[in-house]
Amino acid sequence: MTAIAPPHTDETTELPEDFDAPPPGRIGVSKWFVVAAIAAPTVLIFLTMSGLLGPFFRDGQPLWRLPYLFIANTPTGGDMGAHVLLPKVLAENLLPSGNLLGWSMDWYAGFPVMYFYFPLPALTTVLLDAVLPYGVAFKLTTIVGLVALPTVSYFFVKHVGFPKFVAAVAGVAGALFVFMESYSIFGANIKSTLAGEFSFSWSFALSILYVGLVLRNYRNNKAFDPWAGIVLGLTAMSHVITTIMVVVATLPLVLAPVLAAFRGRDAFRMSLRRSGGVVWTYVIGFGISAFWALALGVNVFEGMTSDMGWAPVTTIIGNYQNPGSPIPGEFVPVLALGIVGIAWTLLRKDRVGIVIWMTIFPLAGYFLFAYLDFTVLYNARLLPYWYFGMYIFAGIAVALAGAALARRFSNVPRATVIIGAVAVAVMVSGAALSMHDLPGWVKWNFEGYEGKQAVGDSGETAWGEYENLMQTVDQLPDGRIMWEANSDMNRYGTPMSLMLFPFWSEGHPSMEGLFFESSLTTPFHFLNASEVSQRPSNPVRGLDYRGMDFDRAVKHLAVYDVAYYVSFTPEATEAALDYGLEVLDEAVPWTIFALPDADRVDVATFEPVVWAGEADFVDAALEWYDDVDNLDVWLVEDGPVEWRRVTSVDQRLDSLTPYTVSGTAEITEFGDMGLSFSTDAVGVPHLVKVSYFPNWTVDGGDGVYRAAPSLMVVVPDSENVTMSFTNRWVENLGMVITVVTITGLGVYAVVAWRRRKVSA
Repeated sequence: MTAIAPPHTDETTELPEDFDAPPPGRIGVSKWFVVAAIAAPTVLIFLTMSGLLGPFFRDGQPLWRLPYLFIANTPTGGDMGAHVLLPKVLAENLLPSGNLLGWSMDWYAGFPVMYFYFPLPALTTVLLDAVLPYGVAFKLTTIVGLVALPTVSYFFVKHVGFPKFVAAVAGVAGALFVFMESYSIFGANIKSTLAGEFSFSWSFALSILYVGLVLRNYRNNKAFDPWAGIVLGLTAMSHVITTIMVVVATLPLVLAPVLAAFRGRDAFRMSLRRSGGVVWTYVIGFGISAFWALALGVNVFEGMTSDMGWAPVTTIIGNYQNPGSPIPGEFVPVLALGIVGIAWTLLRKDRVGIVIWMTIFPLAGYFLFAYLDFTVLYNARLLPYWYFGMYIFAGIAVALAGAALARRFSNVPRATVIIGAVAVAVMVSGAALSMHDLPGWVKWNFEGYEGKQAVGDSGETAWGEYENLMQTVDQLPDGRIMWEANSDMNRYGTPMSLMLFPFWSEGHPSMEGLFFESSLTTPFHFLNASEVSQRPSNPVRGLDYRGMDFDRAVKHLAVYDVAYYVSFTPEATEAALDYGLEVLDEAVPWTIFALPDADRVDVATFEPVVWAGEADFVDAALEWYDDVDNLDVWLVEDGPVEWRRVTSVDQRLDSLTPYTVSGTAEITEFGDMGLSFSTDAVGVPHLVKVSYFPNWTVDGGDGVYRAAPSLMVVVPDSENVTMSFTNRWVENLGMVITVVTITGLGVYAVVAWRRRKVSA
């Protein structure tokens, strides 16, 4: 690194005891300057997320009041308004039975819990809930990643190799990217966090810390550092995308020995030692998270998720109509300064290659994914690293300019502190004054469902209408609920507010839920939603949405044994009445209908047909589902050898084999992790109307076979059949790997402690 010219100091100048004396050629600052600098954006973020800044930006709010963050209510807003269910399921269903991964019947006719979502924030909420009201615990969890980012950013820049002054100023700049208002779903900023991406905020902060630790160890020729690996494991348990990003970011360090080999044997050995240290972090990170990550990877590989077909973003320059882009208007000044920072560090020969790589390759991936029409990963989720990197380099440019200016004064340390303080004050106050939407978003989310006091057509407040619906449904017999999707329900807190039927009323699962990719039922549910909604969201690309059609909808909902339909708009209510659905009750503006009786377990009338075509089974199941008049001819992914194989969906109707034995099946027990039924049709296939997952096993029958649309077929060999959700080899192996890893780290810690004690 090219050194900053040594400062001129007067021999009579006394430095404070806590002053960090710099090595020759560097400007040092007091640790209290660092603490104060990092505290400034941290406090601003906390005050923003607490809701206390609202009165300064919005009219009609009292200046002195309890912060929304500490009000014991039920948070809402975007996806966050549905996320509140997950820690509750974890605390009440899974953890008491000794499980972290499991099953819940609350959404999608059943879905795997924690298999495809991230355990660390949810577990934190459960832990905090032991001493705090649930809503407060949940809200505190959501802000952790944001509040931690200033400190993490400082250590990141410091670990890259910059002095404390540069690290403090650049760390402040990097943290302030969370105040960007030009996007609200990509991740890591305040808006995305409030939209429900708080796990991403957690993982983003952890991922930045991880890269910093790796760079520090690499620079110091350290071959093994358990802390970096532990941080990587925590990163993985908070979000997958961020984990992939930082592994890619550090891969050049792993591959460095290839180039070092050309510089001689000693250079190769040194580089191999360093790259080995990076590989060890991968091993430790995977080992710590294996109890969850291994099952995630295997189930994704086995096709147990739904592809939403996310449409890639292709915008380059943002505008008000299309704000999400790599270069939104508010980012242009930062981009300009960031380019200056990159150029300056390269001229100084600072070792920022990995930081530049971590900044640039997400931008390249954004364009590449769009070009390839890669829909499994939403390409805009890569952009937070691009934004953050440029904010960091902009901060480095400001810090280097400040250091250069300070050298022009006789008392360089004092000038450095003053210039740094001014720079921090300008940046933080600029972020505060530029806020427009954020205070309102915080208020909307953290005043909770209970705080929605706008008066509706019924004369009740929004919360009153919503609470009335939940209380009305709570009086009904248990049963699954299909409800009309409509964005106008945002007035209750979020358009997803009715996903919380099972949160407020036990025994009344919602067919729609969050975690769209987590359930194989997702695409079929949204087809159903389009058939019962005036303005459905239709989020899964590529489906043949038919529009409102209760004749099709009722047949489809019977496949999932849905008991109730809740309409919202007058158009949907009238269509349901015209079809002849029975009105059970009203909770204005909603109307609750009874759907025709259906069974949770159906007995086959025809021998199931096994799909053997070239197309994916999901595509075949969608074609099967579209033929509403022949849903009794079951299509399965696998089955006994005697069942007929077909290579086109239409072939299933050729040469049908009816069963001469008829019978009925009755559910005797039904819970999240298992169910039982009795039947008088032994030997005949039964369709169990619970979403398929490979962890389901059967006792008293053969199977379990995946069936269209997304359910399970078993063949009883006794009158009493029990199905259980159990661990497979992958969960058991993952747990063993995690236990071995933690044990190994414990042994390493003890040995290292004893060595230090002996050497002392």
